[in-house]
Amino acid sequence: MTPHSVILLGATGTIGRATLSELVAQGHKVTCLLRQNKTATLPDGVRSIGVDLNDPKAIAASIADCGADVVISCMASRSGRAKDAWAVDYQSHINILQAAKDAGIGQFILLSAICVQKPLLEFQRAKLAFEGVLMASGLRWSIVRPTAFFKSLSGQVKRVQAGKPFLLFGNGEMTACTPISDRDLARYIVGCIDAPDRENRILPIGGPGPALTPRAQGELLFEVAGKPPRFRHVPLRMMDAIIAVLVLLGRASPRLAEKAEFARIGRYYATESMLVWDKDAGRYDAKATPAFGEDSLRDHYQRMIQGEVEADLGEHAMF
Repeated sequence: MTPHSVILLGATGTIGRATLSELVAQGHKVTCLLRQNKTATLPDGVRSIGVDLNDPKAIAASIADCGADVVISCMASRSGRAKDAWAVDYQSHINILQAAKDAGIGQFILLSAICVQKPLLEFQRAKLAFEGVLMASGLRWSIVRPTAFFKSLSGQVKRVQAGKPFLLFGNGEMTACTPISDRDLARYIVGCIDAPDRENRILPIGGPGPALTPRAQGELLFEVAGKPPRFRHVPLRMMDAIIAVLVLLGRASPRLAEKAEFARIGRYYATESMLVWDKDAGRYDAKATPAFGEDSLRDHYQRMIQGEVEADLGEHAMF
């Protein structure tokens, strides 16, 4: 591949860090746009620029100074709050896209999320709104929509190691996903550069292997940990009751309204699969979900239990 000059956003998040490593390994020249006053340890030869994402003029000046020909964004809001989602997932990206167009940058690669297929939450609507603007921008674009990340399925590793049961919503068979590792996803994202078969396309992508339900994930984790399976089932009606109360109280309290939105996010992931959605059939389709990479969830669990990797439960793309 011909080396490119790449602007990377979200370089301090887990996927952003992996993408940066892959860009450097492939010989690309990288400039990371970082939030003002944020510091980061970057590989030798990587340039960083602090910028106010709310200042279109500052963004335009920074991007024009880079001499880049590709933008890759692994940036996303972290909190789940509606205000943050529209500020970062939408407006900040709008500012960056406009600056990229003005600077003559030809390609924009966006890390999105597969859950925007069924947008019931504000952060999903914000992501979709920017996707629409990007597709109409006139730039060559690729929108990468990964399934679940290994780290998002790692929150119960310490529970299992401590001898506690694995928590399941309902029967643990309502949803499924084909998780992909940070490293494999980074390879896929960087592979979108100058790839005609990935240009001007929405690209759902999962990892290798069969789709796993939450119960199957738990069974795998117990097997790797060398412990007998123990599960505790949490009724969905309990979550629904909590959401209903928070929605009611949220009419008088912005803080509780935010908690209601967080609870809705939790329920969404408890009841919706992270696979390609077949609108005609009205179901998720594991066979239609593309697979990429080599890393398995089993290997990830093994490395966690051996202490080789730490659980990182933050958002997939931090800025």
